[in-house]
Amino acid sequence: MAQWLREFSIGDWYATENQSFEIVGIDVKAEIVLVQYYDGALDEIDFDSWGELNARPTAPPENLAGALDAESEDFGLIDDQSGPRADADPVQWLHSHGL
Repeated sequence: MAQWLREFSIGDWYATENQSFEIVGIDVKAEIVLVQYYDGALDEIDFDSWGELNARPTAPPENLAGALDAESEDFGLIDDQSGPRADADPVQWLHSHGL
C-alpha cells in the first residue's frame, strides 16, 4: 500500500482550490479513493491522480445539509414560536405518548 495512503482514513475531509470532499472509501485493489463532495456527488479518484490534486486536510463543513439538499426548516429545526417548545421536556413527551 502506498505510504501516503496511511495518512488518511474514511471520514477525513480534504479541500482543493475548488471544493471540499470527504473520503468515503478506499479500494486498494482497484487503486481508487472514493469521495463524496459537499453537494452529495460521488467520485472516484485513482491513486495516480490523488497526488496531482494537491488536496489538503480540512475541517468538515459546519452544516452537513449540503449533501442532503435540504434546509433546516425541512427538519423542523427552526421554530417561529418564542419561548420553550411544548415537546422540549422528554418526560412530558413520554407521558403524552403513553410510554
